[in-house]
Amino acid sequence: MKSAMSVPSEVVQQVAEYFSLLSEPMRLRLLTLLRDREKCVQELVEATQTSQANVSKHLKIMWQAGILSRRSEGTSAYYRVEDDMIFELCNQVCDRLANRIEQQAHQFRVINGKRQDARIGRHARGLPLP
Repeated sequence: MKSAMSVPSEVVQQVAEYFSLLSEPMRLRLLTLLRDREKCVQELVEATQTSQANVSKHLKIMWQAGILSRRSEGTSAYYRVEDDMIFELCNQVCDRLANRIEQQAHQFRVINGKRQDARIGRHARGLPLP
């Protein structure tokens, strides 16, 4: 992204709104369910085990943002992901989170190893263990 000074505030607002779309766990669940193929609302209701009103609300928001496309067939509405780039973005975030978790796990192992070393040293010197 360009430096903050050169980006118009309207663009910054649009970017913030796009990211806010993805801050809702139900929307991420719906995107995951729609990753491979389009599905009707009822399939999504059953898969998420939530109400049709809740699913429809989130689908509408993503449809209005251009992330999803919608088609009607009889009394059913079918949705599919219109912008596959959304999955690339989610994958980058997941990769970053995985890296952070791995770094934290390493740090905890180092800390735990130091504690174990200290306990062994105290025991070897005949001192009581904490």
